[in-house]
Amino acid sequence: MESTISGKNEKELRHFNEDYKHFSLVRNFNLADFITLANGLCGSHSIFSCIHYMITKEEWSLWIGLLLMPLGMLFDLLDGKVARWRKSSSLLGQELDSLADLISFGVAPAVCGFAVGMRTFADTIILSIFITCGIARLARYNATVASFPKDSSGKISYYEGTPIPTTLSIVAVIAYLFTVGKIDDNLPGGVIELSPNIMIHPFVLLYALSGVAMVSKTLRIPKI
Repeated sequence: MESTISGKNEKELRHFNEDYKHFSLVRNFNLADFITLANGLCGSHSIFSCIHYMITKEEWSLWIGLLLMPLGMLFDLLDGKVARWRKSSSLLGQELDSLADLISFGVAPAVCGFAVGMRTFADTIILSIFITCGIARLARYNATVASFPKDSSGKISYYEGTPIPTTLSIVAVIAYLFTVGKIDDNLPGGVIELSPNIMIHPFVLLYALSGVAMVSKTLRIPKI
């Protein structure tokens, strides 16, 4: 089984390398890949919008940042359906999907948390660990997806650990808090002084919990 998978991967890589020419990368993209790039575009602009909010305090820019992340998830769901419909899944598409997911559901939610007030040194350590867990989760998925049970359409049966788009649940909570004015100095739980020089917002522990759930080996989530 493993040798068959390895042979298929080597064939795809060889085919890609043979077709590679100057400026030929875009020509190797299929429709699903362009949809995946739209996901990454949403995540990237979400980050810029959150940074813009920190600089200007213009509420509309934070709303754009919040809304672009779930929009990226719609593209993430669509690219898989299009790939299966057109039977155009590839190693390139798999890597593109992981990179786009990391931006939209790893980096963007962390930057959003920073933008709404989780900015102490301890906060940023936890937000960084959260992103790192997302990286590890996606790398593990790419390394093991070939061995997961699949149905007749090629879709896997379950995920090991929570899928990285589940981080949008934190974004939804932040959106609600933003609506009711519970951000910055008013974040739930306030701020706790761990030592004279170390402060932490308890709310940031939601990011820690999400990171642990993503890299869990025993937690299995059925894929719908």
